[in-house]
Amino acid sequence: MVRGKTQMRRIENATSRQVTFSKRRNGLLKKAFELSVLCDAEVALIIFSPRGKLNEFASSSMQATIERYRKHTKDNQTHNKSVEQTMQLQHLKQEATVMMKKIELLEISKRKFLGEGLGSCSLEELQQVELQLEKSVTKIRARKNQVFKDQIELLKEKYGIKPMVQASINKNNQIKDLNNTESNPSSDVETELFIGLPETRLKRPPSNK
Repeated sequence: MVRGKTQMRRIENATSRQVTFSKRRNGLLKKAFELSVLCDAEVALIIFSPRGKLNEFASSSMQATIERYRKHTKDNQTHNKSVEQTMQLQHLKQEATVMMKKIELLEISKRKFLGEGLGSCSLEELQQVELQLEKSVTKIRARKNQVFKDQIELLKEKYGIKPMVQASINKNNQIKDLNNTESNPSSDVETELFIGLPETRLKRPPSNK
C-alpha cells in the first residue's frame, strides 16, 4: 500500500503530533550521525520539543562546535561589512568622478559666456551661446522692469505722490488741451485784425456776424 504525501502544516491532534515528532526526531538524529561518520563532517544538532525538552547530537563537542559557529558568523559579518564599505567607497568615487566632470563642463560653459575660450568653438556652438545670452538678457530686462515697477508702487504708497512718468504724461495732456483751446473757433480770445488807437478798439461795437 502506497503512503500518501504528508501535507506540510501543523498537526492539530496532540497525540499524532507527538508521535510524528518522536519518529522525525529519531530519523533526523540518525541522519546527522551518518553524515558525520560517512563524510567526516563536524555536525551539531539541537532540537527542542514542543514541551521544551532538549534533544541534541554532536559529532565532537557541542560547545566547541557552537564557538566555531559563532566565530565563523562573526568573521562573515566582518567580511560582509568590509565588502559593503568597499562597495560604498567605490560608489562614492564614481559619483565624485561624475561630479568633477560636470563641474569641468560648467566651467567651460562659464568661460564661453564670458567670451573666453571661443577659438575652438564651432559655428553651431557659437550660435547656441549667443541664443542663451539673448535669453538671459531678456530675463534680466524683464526682472529690472519689474523691480522698477515695484519701486514706483512703493513710492506711491509711501509718499502719496504720482510717479514722474505719470506727471510728465499729465503735463503733456495739459499742453495738448491748451493747443486745442487756441485752435477752437468758439474761444473768447479776439483774433481779428484792427488798425487804430486802443481807445477806438475798446469802443468798437460788437460785430453782427
